[in-house]
Amino acid sequence: MPKKSPVKNKKNVAPKKKRSQNNPRAPIALLTCESGRTFAETVASYMDLPLLPSKEVWFAGGEGKFEIGANVRGHDLYIFQSAAGPQDEHSVYDRFVMLLHAVEAAALSDAQYITAVIPYYPSARQDKRKGRTREGISAGLFARMLQSAGVDRVVTVEIHNDSIAGMFNPSVARLENVFLTRHLAHWLKTNQLTGDVVVSPDLGYLERARAVAEELTADLAALSKERDYSKPGTVSRSTLIGEVASRDVLLVDDIIDTAGSVTAAIKELKKQGARHINLACIHPVFSEPAWERLSAIRERALSEGWEFQLVGTSVITHDQTPDWYHTFHIEKLIARILEKINARGSVTRVHQQRH
Repeated sequence: MPKKSPVKNKKNVAPKKKRSQNNPRAPIALLTCESGRTFAETVASYMDLPLLPSKEVWFAGGEGKFEIGANVRGHDLYIFQSAAGPQDEHSVYDRFVMLLHAVEAAALSDAQYITAVIPYYPSARQDKRKGRTREGISAGLFARMLQSAGVDRVVTVEIHNDSIAGMFNPSVARLENVFLTRHLAHWLKTNQLTGDVVVSPDLGYLERARAVAEELTADLAALSKERDYSKPGTVSRSTLIGEVASRDVLLVDDIIDTAGSVTAAIKELKKQGARHINLACIHPVFSEPAWERLSAIRERALSEGWEFQLVGTSVITHDQTPDWYHTFHIEKLIARILEKINARGSVTRVHQQRH
């Protein structure tokens, strides 16, 4: 994807961009944490705005701080961070805390509105207690921490559970969940990466898989998986609900972490007679041993004479990927959504349009 060179801000102040829309919330400005820089630079190029100068500092003892190098007083400020991905040595928690530092720095600098742009919301899968165990609900904990730091809005992409929006106090902050269904389905169709039947790897993702199937006018099937939570990333058994025999399959999921679930799903689909299989996900986390498992599936496909292609979005970037991995870039869509928020426009209309 072509990138425009960031415009230099010679006066070292947040830019004021003229817009045709009525009643912008405040002059718009963009800022990024280092882990989110690649994504932020591309979004900024689509918005024809610079990223404000900033400095992220990590001390020898593991602590960090964030410094803003421009005036953001009275501005509508958007702060980018990528919580997951292989782009640096920092953990999900390191990156989240650095985002908190950035949000607080913006609040103390008197930004009028502060929006955290976190395409992958950390701990989204920890949205409830599993059984009767003595554990916290980290998705809610992270929401409260963002609010305490001073955030007014969080923009994220296809969050694992829509109910997480209710973990934010609407009088303090709101969650803006970006839906990719129409955009991703259209892109998959354009790039011939679809199938005769859309399959959800579990019942939890069935409704979103149904939306993809409707966009593609394809049939729908699902797998019911049994997971042993004492062994992370492991699925003990998958049961197919629907018909896939002698049909091409598009397997869709929101998060692929270690690829345990999708590996078990593909094995079951082949057992049930599926022909070619394309796998698409929103958040390609790909923790070890994900690439090893997915490569093994590709090798099996080549040896048995069927096709296997893998699709992930640019929510998380991976370098040196194989030719059977395809990236759906969402930066232009995010740019349009941020512009709509600033102009008090309709984000829903952007969701409904094709990418």
